[in-house]
Amino acid sequence: MGPMGYAELKRDLRRAYDAGADAREAMDDRPWKPAERARFAARLREAGASRLLEIGAGHGVSGRYFADEGFAVTCVDLSPALVGHCRAKGLDARVMDFGDLAFEDAAFDAVFAMNCLLHVPRADLPGVLAEVRRVLAPGGLCYWGQYGGHDHEGVWEGDAYEPKRFFSYFTADRIQAIAAEQFTVVDVHLTALDGKVDQYQGLILRKP
Repeated sequence: MGPMGYAELKRDLRRAYDAGADAREAMDDRPWKPAERARFAARLREAGASRLLEIGAGHGVSGRYFADEGFAVTCVDLSPALVGHCRAKGLDARVMDFGDLAFEDAAFDAVFAMNCLLHVPRADLPGVLAEVRRVLAPGGLCYWGQYGGHDHEGVWEGDAYEPKRFFSYFTADRIQAIAAEQFTVVDVHLTALDGKVDQYQGLILRKP
């Protein structure tokens, strides 16, 4: 997918998430998500990390958790409506494309990305990961979590959102190989799911 294709995709994602922002605010959290956040928080405390950037922050559930755990949290999302929900939770949240982060090099000790990088076409993913790596301090930790279990990319025709969203999924081996191109893989936790996708992949990575 070329640059114009990805730009159009992002416009559709912004429209879809703006339209669905209030409904997402009312959604119940999946039971395995708090455990994944706590797993990363424990690693951050071990590393003495304090400054955390959440990309694709959605309506701010994860950002609020990390702030309550004592981390200095900055949230970014492509959707102005979702950023509004983050701000309503008292979070420092900004409308921003995570492929073009308006932060200095090494500005954060950690980056948290839960179910957002799966909207990036695989051809564009190396550039996005490089941007995430850029804003991480040396030795900084990155959490990359997303649905997967099989290799597929494309617009989900059964999606209830309008415009319908684009998704990219990987097998466990493939996502780890992609991560290892730019990071050191510290830990991987795979959660079996019963639904349209059969796995959630939670990777903790370190910037070398």
